[in-house]
Amino acid sequence: MQIPLRTRSSVEVYIANQEWRDAGLPACPLHPSGGCSFARHGSYARVNPQGLRIARWYCPEGHRTFSLLPDFLAARLPGLLTSIEDAVGAAFSARSIEAAADTLRGLDVSLPSALRWLRRRIRAVHVVHEAISRLVLDSPIGVLSSGSVAPNDLGERHELFRLRRSLSPLLLYSLPAPLGFRPSRRRGRSVGAQQHDMGPDGATAAPYAAMTDVIKASCDISRQIQSLQAPRPPPRTCFVSGAPIAACRATAPVCTFSGSGASAPIAHDSNWTNETS
Repeated sequence: MQIPLRTRSSVEVYIANQEWRDAGLPACPLHPSGGCSFARHGSYARVNPQGLRIARWYCPEGHRTFSLLPDFLAARLPGLLTSIEDAVGAAFSARSIEAAADTLRGLDVSLPSALRWLRRRIRAVHVVHEAISRLVLDSPIGVLSSGSVAPNDLGERHELFRLRRSLSPLLLYSLPAPLGFRPSRRRGRSVGAQQHDMGPDGATAAPYAAMTDVIKASCDISRQIQSLQAPRPPPRTCFVSGAPIAACRATAPVCTFSGSGASAPIAHDSNWTNETS
């Protein structure tokens, strides 16, 4: 669980002074009155910016970790809030989104990857803008008083960074990333639908039990299998010569094939041998 860390330090000062060492969380958010084994759980590094670490705590009884995220960091996206806003502003000011993606990430990744990277940030800022317009009726800064803020205004004026520092933690928990800390959910699925129910399968185990009974059934090899079709009558003529079998009373000639479908069968007597002359 991410918790906002109220700091007036810049990212450079935060890294230089290693302020994550002095960050403190006085009580467990799950057990404010105490009674749990809440303790500091070290820190973890963020990929971007390099050298930055996040202080972390852990509640064994609640099986949950808590991280203090500085105000300038984006939630659930790498980098700073100002960097995301700058990328969105560059996308709206460029002649095309492809040109903006190539300018921002052209030397690092391919153009399709750069487009995905930029569109992910544009979509995130757009979702934040809709959530703010729906939930925040009176902004502390006064920018949202009209009820509408364009995404390019957010990118140019670093409005997400100011909102992170000014909005209450309770309101931030109801806003999506990268501004707020609301958990992401797949569209059309509830939280309970993402997990399997614990315990036995219940009624769904009946078909598997029936299959187990069939697999464990003993096999009676002495029982003859009865065919549902009537047996074929014996042939009355020889397949090779066409003569009646009852008249010749002789063993039918053995047939050999050359292996090709176009060749005709060759008949020979049973005493025939392959001898050289």
